[in-house]
Amino acid sequence: MLTNYVYKLRPNTAQSTKMSNWVDMLRSHYNWCLNDRLTQYAQQFIIGEYCDIKTKSEACPLTCFVSKNGATGEPWKNSGDNKRRSAGMIQDAALPELKKARPWYGGIDSTVLHQNVKRLDIAYKNFFDGRGFPKFKNRSNFTSFTYQMGIKVQKNKIYLPKLGWIRFYNSRPIPNGFVIKAATIRKRQDGWYVSLRIEDKSVPDYIAKPLTDVQSIIGCDLGLTKLVHLSDNHQIDNPRFATNKKTKRALKIRQRRINHKNKGSANRKKEVQKVGRLHKKITDKRQAYQWKVASKIVSRNVDAIAIEDLNVSGMMRRCKVKIDSSTGRFLNNGQSRKKALNRSIADASWGDLTLKIEYLAEKQGKVVIKVNPKHSSQECRKCRHIDKSNRDGEKFICVKCGHIEHADIGAAKTIRDRAFDMVRGDSAEPKRPKNRKEISTRLKSKRVEPGNLSNQDIKAAMS
Repeated sequence: MLTNYVYKLRPNTAQSTKMSNWVDMLRSHYNWCLNDRLTQYAQQFIIGEYCDIKTKSEACPLTCFVSKNGATGEPWKNSGDNKRRSAGMIQDAALPELKKARPWYGGIDSTVLHQNVKRLDIAYKNFFDGRGFPKFKNRSNFTSFTYQMGIKVQKNKIYLPKLGWIRFYNSRPIPNGFVIKAATIRKRQDGWYVSLRIEDKSVPDYIAKPLTDVQSIIGCDLGLTKLVHLSDNHQIDNPRFATNKKTKRALKIRQRRINHKNKGSANRKKEVQKVGRLHKKITDKRQAYQWKVASKIVSRNVDAIAIEDLNVSGMMRRCKVKIDSSTGRFLNNGQSRKKALNRSIADASWGDLTLKIEYLAEKQGKVVIKVNPKHSSQECRKCRHIDKSNRDGEKFICVKCGHIEHADIGAAKTIRDRAFDMVRGDSAEPKRPKNRKEISTRLKSKRVEPGNLSNQDIKAAMS
């Protein structure tokens, strides 16, 4: 089994300064390697090549480290299987030359430099798998480095090569039999943290239950008014850690203080650190609450958990620009109103919550089924009629058959039914609640339109 443990470090001033310098140098090295690969691609496929008169060989307009004619490239070197070396292998093998040309890189552990090149390889692999293209890093998004070997732990001290013994808060002892495979050092707003990757091959990995053995499913509908609506009529509150009135006021005051300070001054840096610590405090609260929510959902006595397969990045995308064809002026496209919605979606952090549910479900041998949420809150669960006017806020009143229920809880039940369809096959009938209570005669006599009933009437019909 392979898992990670995270601890907070307690480095002295010299160690903290050294790690900060390492991060700066590694960020520069990462950006240089990325630029070198971009230059090689431009020379080979865009700019073209030419013949050098002096060397009488094919050359490129701009010299490139990983090009096939570069002095250090040698793509076919040491290739016993007669395969061309990749750009990552060439840059990895040229690290000794980097240390000769830049002696200050010799103070960084060799495994850290190797992992820095591997980090770029992973970014390219993610790009070819359909994610975004690798980007150049800055101080805000490059704050970590990784060791591959040489890590030792003794009580409340950890040994990192070329950094020495560093004290840390041993809040979680490493179980017996586990071996440290790697360590990632990360700088956050309140200090340095280490993430230890530990492994024990004698402990089997978690095995999820196959879909054929699934007998019971609970559906989850993610929202903003309530964070999660469950198909068993249970609702989980959304504390809104970043968008509540008190936090928004605190952020506004602290960001205003930053603007009142001179750029580049020490006082401005202090205020920036205060804002960073406040953001970290909000993040830690959200993470702790999401673990509780995920544990509460997974602890249900069910075999599988059905979750909406949401495209959160698409939901937070900016509105399309509207232009008046006659005057050429920009028209109101609703982006100013959508800004608040995007903040609420980011604060809810549905993606992180889904990952936590998947992790805890796998530990307990349960299955997580991702369901297409299209029209889940607009579809009548009684007559299957889909209409946008069926829903009015949290009220759901079918305009065709008059079925009444809570819109979000009904959506959670629809997600559960769709998960049953996926488990049993498209031809299988979705599981229905056994004791469905009929709508009272008093409500049937009323006009069935969204917004025509009060909350008391809806509660009476659903009780």
